[in-house]
Amino acid sequence: MEPQGTEQAERFRASVRACVTGLVLPGWRGIGALDGTEREEFRATTRAALAERGWVAPAWPVEYGGAGLSVTELIVLVEELTAAGIPFGSDNDSFGITMLGNTMLRWSKPELLQRFLPKIVSGEYVFAQGFSEPGAGSDLASLALRAEPDGDRWVLNGQKLWSSGAHQANWMFVLARTNREAAPHRGISMLLVPLDQPGVEIRPIRNLTGDTDFNEVFFDGAVTERELVVGEVDRGWAVAMTLLGFERGELALHAPIRFRNELDRLIELVRERGLDGDPDIRRRIAQCHIQVEQLRCHGLRTATAMIAGKEPGPAAAAFKLLWSEYHQRATELAVDVLGLDTLTPTGRPSPNWYHTDDPGAPNSSASWTSVYLNARAGTIYAGSSQIQRGIVGEMVLGLPKEPRPAPTKS
Repeated sequence: MEPQGTEQAERFRASVRACVTGLVLPGWRGIGALDGTEREEFRATTRAALAERGWVAPAWPVEYGGAGLSVTELIVLVEELTAAGIPFGSDNDSFGITMLGNTMLRWSKPELLQRFLPKIVSGEYVFAQGFSEPGAGSDLASLALRAEPDGDRWVLNGQKLWSSGAHQANWMFVLARTNREAAPHRGISMLLVPLDQPGVEIRPIRNLTGDTDFNEVFFDGAVTERELVVGEVDRGWAVAMTLLGFERGELALHAPIRFRNELDRLIELVRERGLDGDPDIRRRIAQCHIQVEQLRCHGLRTATAMIAGKEPGPAAAAFKLLWSEYHQRATELAVDVLGLDTLTPTGRPSPNWYHTDDPGAPNSSASWTSVYLNARAGTIYAGSSQIQRGIVGEMVLGLPKEPRPAPTKS
């Protein structure tokens, strides 16, 4: 579904551009032109302005703080804000809005929705994700964190790992084992847990780029209210699968537009280095262009289905597989173009995880080197490429499951 040219799209595009004009100063080149402090202040200001219009959660119903946009309007909004270098919100909005909020709209009662969703949109409630554990990454069903009932509350004990943005959050949606007698995929519940309490310890983890986006989170007698369960008690596995589908599904709309902007920056870098006549570089750029267009078409199809009320389902695993492997190839090309400059990078590292610096920023070797390093993890986090291929093969293509090894005799 292409939004360009329709009367609805162009009318809404004009309103988005008018909003952008009111948010930025004359001579605006994009958020990439701002330094660290200015950048954070601008993000906070624009997030508040977008939240007032319901554009932080644009597809949500109006009564919960959204804007109820059609798929055409949603695509236009993403295109215009990205092109203008306007951020969509905070880093944690991907957890609170894209993942949790959309999942709650599918599984939660109106009372819980009214309590949480408007506060997520306003920024009062900031969420992080609590899924992976030291012994439960791609094999999520083996999670061990326990939540035991105690009167009108749950008591949690255990650990979560690789919790992105937990150091910036005041809430976490947590997959916990609430029935230890059940089979691995059963007896799991999704709980909403406040982080600002005794019994919760958050320890940042430094990654390959030197950043501390990831965290390990320890629960030692932490508590949450008994009714703060998304879906039904002991049936959280289906809820978690819905959430992972939304994570990958909504990314299918945003990521291709950002990858297109990033590819334009890569082409500019190739020209700056005088390599635009190199046949091998041209071939690799052409491959990147084809793959970005494939991702864009996939995103349009996914967004159309989501706005129509269809969950992304297991087919969303294909998009995660495609974009993560594409981005490794694209950033490897950037490193090859930069050559020895990647050994002594200069300029500002990219503040983004999975695309190079924002519009307005110079095409620095540090921005490309940092996003190259982050791209190494793209085929591991949120489900490794091997897991995604298994999901596509078994649940989309209907292929037989891989045989399990025979149990060893003790």
